[in-house]
Amino acid sequence: MKLRMRLGDVRWALGIFGAGVLGYCGFVLADAWCFQREATVAFAEELAPAVAAPAAAPVRAAAERIWGRVAVERLGLSVIVLEGTSAATLRRAAGHITGTAVPGEPGNVGISGHRDTFFYPLRDVRTADVVTVTTRAGAFRYRVVSVTVVKPDDTGVLDADQKQVLTLVTCYPFTFIGSAPERFIVRAERFI
Repeated sequence: MKLRMRLGDVRWALGIFGAGVLGYCGFVLADAWCFQREATVAFAEELAPAVAAPAAAPVRAAAERIWGRVAVERLGLSVIVLEGTSAATLRRAAGHITGTAVPGEPGNVGISGHRDTFFYPLRDVRTADVVTVTTRAGAFRYRVVSVTVVKPDDTGVLDADQKQVLTLVTCYPFTFIGSAPERFIVRAERFI
């Protein structure tokens, strides 16, 4: 009888723990979805102020932090990009890798995102796909020239030269549970 009660207690505790984990995951996904929605409206309003309707205060607050948007139309990928790659930033958006170039200037624009949320569609990226990066300076189009997998400490993928390139970085493999052992790198070159 005592053993049964202890097993029952363990099951109950595991059930509560599981519900808590699922609740947290649900909160994180809902928070990211809400942020993306508000930030998309705010960014569109900022790019075309005469056309957009007045925004509420939370949307304006989101707009202050927006670096831009990255999109791959063929994949259905479209995500707001914030400056930096902190855990808080990458939970709600993709992040511009601080110290890398900005679109329109020579160098390597680095953007990072989580493989299990915003950058999950990149698993199907192909060479010649078009990636559009939109910032306050305009829309910049890049054509994918390579897809590689590297070790996490291989920062050479972000090296700059005189070309205008874009590097998208996410963890790999896409279906891995936990901290992934490699990085999935999409390199694209700007075209007019």
